[in-house]
Amino acid sequence: MSKVKVAIIGIGDISGIYLENITKVFKELELVGVCDLIRERAKAAQEKYQVKKLYETMYDAFADPEVDIIINLTRPYEHYEVTKAALLAGKHVYTEKPLGASFEEGKELVALAEEKKLMLGGAPDTFLGAGIQTCRKLIDDGFIGEPIGAAAFMICHGHETWHPDPAFYYQYGGGPMLDMGPYYVTALVNLIGGVSGVTGVTKTSFPQRTITSQPKCGTVVDVDVPTYITGILHFDNGAVGTIFTTFDVYYDTQARLEIYGSKGTLIVPDPNHFGGPIKLLRPEDGSYKEMPLLFDYKENSRGLGIADMAKALRTGRDARANHKQIYHVLEILTSFEKSSKEKKYIPLETHFEREQPMKNNILHGILD
Repeated sequence: MSKVKVAIIGIGDISGIYLENITKVFKELELVGVCDLIRERAKAAQEKYQVKKLYETMYDAFADPEVDIIINLTRPYEHYEVTKAALLAGKHVYTEKPLGASFEEGKELVALAEEKKLMLGGAPDTFLGAGIQTCRKLIDDGFIGEPIGAAAFMICHGHETWHPDPAFYYQYGGGPMLDMGPYYVTALVNLIGGVSGVTGVTKTSFPQRTITSQPKCGTVVDVDVPTYITGILHFDNGAVGTIFTTFDVYYDTQARLEIYGSKGTLIVPDPNHFGGPIKLLRPEDGSYKEMPLLFDYKENSRGLGIADMAKALRTGRDARANHKQIYHVLEILTSFEKSSKEKKYIPLETHFEREQPMKNNILHGILD
């Protein structure tokens, strides 16, 4: 079996599940090297997962002729520089979300990838999992009729109580919309379709945050981004969605993601996960009924989007988590703040058409 060879840049908090799945689940990927600014992190990952190469700098990875795809797991405000350098070196890139810290950064990266005829894709890939894919089939098969609306909520009081290094969540490229919004918006555009324009209202409730988690307990962080964002999405098909993300509110449960149709309502699983319960309400039933998952990958399958990109690279089809999707999502995410500042409706430049849904394969870890 021909494998696509990848290298990871950034061995931070999220890297563990990528390392686990790339080396143990996705059979058409081979991890050939790792790199991190803190060399000890990369060395530990190399030893634990028996990775062949430890790169001193990311440029060594970019120059390695053995590497097909660079996986960018750096902090959000670093995504642009790392992805740009990898593309300039002629490598395909899969990046953690978001594509860039601004729409302008995303635009430049997409133009560069298209100019050099390189694949550019990225997280989240949770929409490829059993939960969202089952919801897509239910909607596409008419179980709720025509989609007419949606509501998405991500409510918490921030990450400074548990994350070991949470400052970046409140810096350029951070905030609840760019951090958690990609999961919800990516799910929405895959379930309902592209968005033509948005309106938004945003604010920063607290100018500073105090870290209470170790090892930086007591450190005071300045908040440079909006942390309370409400938005309205105007979908191409006429549906209207609302989204609310915040790091300012105490909340003890996971808020819901709901799709409203002309013949029923669908409660979608937490889009930060690959599986989860799905509930369907139709008027003839009178109450919600839990629906079975119809697709593979209900467990934490981060790296699924990379495996899909690798298969696309080998077969010539489009990757499902491709640059058109992450670019459209980035414009949506950043346009809420733009709308709030300019106090007006923002029509979008980007256009999005959904890729083909997932197909079940008898062999787990191998894609169509």
